[in-house]
Amino acid sequence: MRWLYGPEGLMATKVVDRADLGNLLDALRAEGFSVLGPTVRDKTITYGPLTSIEDLPIGWTDEQEAGTYRLVRRDDDALFGYVVGPNSWKRFLFPPRSTLLNIERRDGSLVATAPDAPSQAYAFIGVRPCEMAAIGIQDVVFLRSGHTDRTYADRRRGLFTVGVNCAVAGGTCFCVSMETGPRCGAGFDLSLTEVIDGDDHHFVFESGSEHGAEILAQLPGRDATVADLEQVDAIVANTAAHMGRQLDTTGLREALAASHDSPHWDVVADRCLTCTNCTLVCPTCFCSTVEDDSSLDGSVASRNRRWDSCFTLDFSALHGSPVRSSTKSRYRQWMTHKLSSWFDQFESSGCVGCGRCITWCPVAIDLTKEADAVRSPEKASA
Repeated sequence: MRWLYGPEGLMATKVVDRADLGNLLDALRAEGFSVLGPTVRDKTITYGPLTSIEDLPIGWTDEQEAGTYRLVRRDDDALFGYVVGPNSWKRFLFPPRSTLLNIERRDGSLVATAPDAPSQAYAFIGVRPCEMAAIGIQDVVFLRSGHTDRTYADRRRGLFTVGVNCAVAGGTCFCVSMETGPRCGAGFDLSLTEVIDGDDHHFVFESGSEHGAEILAQLPGRDATVADLEQVDAIVANTAAHMGRQLDTTGLREALAASHDSPHWDVVADRCLTCTNCTLVCPTCFCSTVEDDSSLDGSVASRNRRWDSCFTLDFSALHGSPVRSSTKSRYRQWMTHKLSSWFDQFESSGCVGCGRCITWCPVAIDLTKEADAVRSPEKASA
């Protein structure tokens, strides 16, 4: 294992052959982690438990465009030769449904208890740079904005992340515009770059934490050379040069803040279905609602949280009526929050450029085009 100075300081590097990658999962399980990673299910790349490296989407890639997603075969056996699917890591740290409080009637008294924390810490395998940035954004929302969310904190505690530097760019990716990729920045324990050159199939690992370096030391492999690291740089640079989308962020925050009466909101509202797809696939959206359930005999009750969306009619309801009753006002709320007022709340953009909202919009509304059109009203939606 070779030690070098990287952007985050001293880092360990190593080259691990494809045949030895399974040792990573073994090392993480030996430390008690619940290992999760990408796999093929329901004709998409989704995240779930990994029993072996063979569970990864070997030889698959994804073709993405506005309103379009499909898996296609590659001409090699790449393990990470795709971009992102409809699910994000958010579903494990901020689950779609969770119990906040249980209440039970015992001997005439009400006893309230919080649910137990997960018994195992998570190890995420294959976290894209944009998704790493999204986890960082949700850390601010749930841990560092004046209130600690217990559910998120319990699931986030002890998290081990293995990031993947992107070797391919999707048709709807614009992480370069958001400065979130295609190379892993901060927040990872290990990052890997997949290299396939003829019959040579290996991974160049870099550590991002002491724990990551300890795990890397357990893997068989050879020292990374300067040529290996230059190859990593070349792969990332090629990916950055082939982004499917771009978003000009210059002055965008201010332009959106001043866009309340823009005529373009009516144009996009004619197309938007308020289906909530964009918020459900977004790795940073955090809107939720709370519901109370109780048994018929009144002996037990629970308070539960589930994901909600600023696109639902009831989300902004006050005193029996929604504040944002029109599609126009709800789309405007979503986009101006994501790209403008998020800065006021959390000192960053709420968008990481993953492109999911473009891919999974059933009517192919493109965030990058809509932002440009709001700034320049003479540009109509495609």
